[in-house]
Amino acid sequence: MSVKHSLLALLTQGPRYGYQLRAAFEECTGSTWPLNIGQVYTTLDRLERDGLVEDLGDDGAGHRHYALTASGRAEAADWFVQPSRPQNPPRNELAIKLALAVTTPGVDVERLIQAQRSATVRALQDYTRAKRTAGGGAETGGGPDTDLAGLLVLESLIFTAEAEIRWLDHCEAAVLRAARFGRRPAAVPPHPQPSTPAPSSQRRSR
Repeated sequence: MSVKHSLLALLTQGPRYGYQLRAAFEECTGSTWPLNIGQVYTTLDRLERDGLVEDLGDDGAGHRHYALTASGRAEAADWFVQPSRPQNPPRNELAIKLALAVTTPGVDVERLIQAQRSATVRALQDYTRAKRTAGGGAETGGGPDTDLAGLLVLESLIFTAEAEIRWLDHCEAAVLRAARFGRRPAAVPPHPQPSTPAPSSQRRSR
């Protein structure tokens, strides 16, 4: 997740102070990714240092408002049009755990996979329920209260969980095939998606 570009994108809508930026980010993403206020202000300091935002000063109520510079607006616009291309494959804890499990004597890999699949299925059910709650009438045409941004994030989590379940089924089949030949698999098949994000951390204000 790019906190830098997320804040720049939010500031294209007008000047805001740190807590407003965090609240807007959480509203857009359905409070899916943790973003604490210290991280917001640290990022704003860097953006100001790099000439992408400017500090408009205190509003008299203890809030420092920030606005985009011309360079910051251009950076945000470029971020929206450029495809996301991670330079390196993201580290995935589950994939690393399975890769080590299949090469570590004494680890019950099948049990590990089954436990993880059960956890991922539960997460998928939670996301699906949250989508129904947040979506309202979205499936039948939507309505004025439909939160499209939040729905898109929830659907991303649903697709990620579904992909993880399919991948775990694939890993289990590979482990069983290897067991039939009396050997452990040499490696776990590549994971197709990064792990699902953790729930939002407790809010803090500044």
